[in-house]
Amino acid sequence: MAFLERPRRCRTAWPLLFCLLAFFSVSASRAAQENSSGAQPSIESASDLVAVDVSVLDSKGDFYGGLERNDFRVLDNGVQKPLLFFTPVDAPAHVVILVETGPAVYLIHEQHIEALSALLDGLAPDDQAALYTYSDSLRQVLAFTADKSALRNSIGEPEYTVGMDQLNFYDSLSAVIDRLPAGPEKKAVVVLATGLDSSIPPGHWEALERKLRGDDVVIFPVALGGSLRGGSPAKGKKKPKKKAATPSAAPDSETAFERADQALARLAEITGGKVYFPQTPADFVPAYREIAEAVRHQYVLGIAPDHDGAFHKLSVEILDLHGRPPKPGAKKPPYRALYREGYSAPAP
Repeated sequence: MAFLERPRRCRTAWPLLFCLLAFFSVSASRAAQENSSGAQPSIESASDLVAVDVSVLDSKGDFYGGLERNDFRVLDNGVQKPLLFFTPVDAPAHVVILVETGPAVYLIHEQHIEALSALLDGLAPDDQAALYTYSDSLRQVLAFTADKSALRNSIGEPEYTVGMDQLNFYDSLSAVIDRLPAGPEKKAVVVLATGLDSSIPPGHWEALERKLRGDDVVIFPVALGGSLRGGSPAKGKKKPKKKAATPSAAPDSETAFERADQALARLAEITGGKVYFPQTPADFVPAYREIAEAVRHQYVLGIAPDHDGAFHKLSVEILDLHGRPPKPGAKKPPYRALYREGYSAPAP
């Protein structure tokens, strides 16, 4: 399950631009493929393998590496499934950085863009990253590369729009997921966005939800616009609902950001990532560092899917030295696993 970072207020000055938009929330999963032979099967396709990206936290909340195949147990709708595929934490990853460039973030873009170096510094040398931006549509700034200096040079290149521009967040995120490589390798999208979406007519969130149910990318949203997020969980309000909210044609700004918070949190929750609500410009650097650490400390587990066309809940357990799962109701297990909620099984 994803864990919610507590948002805090940002003292940055912001223009009053935003009472437009419509938002929702999500539920998720996805499938990928393989050919099995021996202890470590080779992967040739993605229709008969469900890839589950897992990050492991120790009792202090730090990401933990060094686990092996036999340390994990995966339950599919409560039934244990054998692991057909296992990739340890040191496997290279493909990371997309998706940056909102609409008018809502124009005045504060330097605060989080400059801090992105912390993310790049934390990635492994063989990790590849790509940079995309969006407002009304998706734009590629830099294709996948392991050249971190090229990425740093590209970070300052995005052009920001001013005035009243449409934000197509859900469609842009869906499109960028399509550009990730196929196969059961580590894939992540770091989203720097308000979470607002003004796409009309409704249905775009539902389409994104279906996409996530058929993919295995992990999403790490970093919420922008802290001073405007009056309904964020840091204010002591309820946690995001499990179901996506129905978009409203003309929400007030507080309702808009409440729904945006729910959407960002759900994106993390259903994909096994983590959502961040930075309070001040200084909070971006530790958030990006933690994301880089999470990407490097991911395991990819593969199981065979059922073929019933239904949604299947997943559960990942970390076994003890004796091969036993944590005791039910244990107050403080030694490890916690972050992973996506489930997957949509192929049709019979």
